[in-house]
Amino acid sequence: MSRQRRYPSDLTDGQWALIEPLLPAPKTGGRPESHPRRSVVDGILYVVRSGCAWRYLPADFPPWQTVYWYFKQWEDAKITEAMLAALREQARVQQGRDPQPTAGIIDSQSVKGADTVGRDSRGYDAGKKINGRKRFIVTDTLGLLIVVVVLAASVQDRDGAKTTLLSAYLITPIRFVFADGGFAGKLVDWATAILRTTLHVVRKPLGQHGFAVIPRRWCVERTLAWLTAHRRLARDYERHPATSEAMIRWAAINTMTSRIARGEPATRQQRWRWPDES
Repeated sequence: MSRQRRYPSDLTDGQWALIEPLLPAPKTGGRPESHPRRSVVDGILYVVRSGCAWRYLPADFPPWQTVYWYFKQWEDAKITEAMLAALREQARVQQGRDPQPTAGIIDSQSVKGADTVGRDSRGYDAGKKINGRKRFIVTDTLGLLIVVVVLAASVQDRDGAKTTLLSAYLITPIRFVFADGGFAGKLVDWATAILRTTLHVVRKPLGQHGFAVIPRRWCVERTLAWLTAHRRLARDYERHPATSEAMIRWAAINTMTSRIARGEPATRQQRWRWPDES
């Protein structure tokens, strides 16, 4: 029996209808699953959204060991990558776009690393003065996540972008990518020669002071802001970079399903209503 929806992070019926068919079918034979999968997914999203440790999951969720076991098993089977691709297609079609994007936007974000992040996968970003990790993402022009790569914060944008752009090249027909000035230089020639991809650097207007929305770049920056609204992503707590990437994909899945179920992108943070609130 499914648990009652109690927390803002819990899936709505519309979100669960999108996620359920994308999960692997239960194994036939043997002992049946003892906890509803919706409750397991709710547990994962509670960790991602609230930022708590796995062991601190409230008691009305399945045991934290069970929730984490599913998180690990699904990640090993690359389920979140497949879910992300399927949901992105649905969101694009809903917005009147082709299922597959042909243009993308790349950006990076440095975040502080907690003491659980080992020395072998962390570094110091001298420009941002951050000791931790750096996230590289590519989105489509709607801001929907395509790929994420997590590296040490000391990795230069031009170096981390190669792995990220190659990943996007292998799973989508994207051959035109917008980027900021941090990705200029030899990377542009590399993308053209190796990936047959045009890397177009969008620079700030001359004389600009303070914050201003930059055409073609604001979508990816908005996506990074949406991701870090999930408190588990406010800094990096994960021992392994692959786990960080999984957390980011779950945050993106949460955002995409909400967007599809609602029928339009969010314009501002939605106010939570308790189940018994009129």
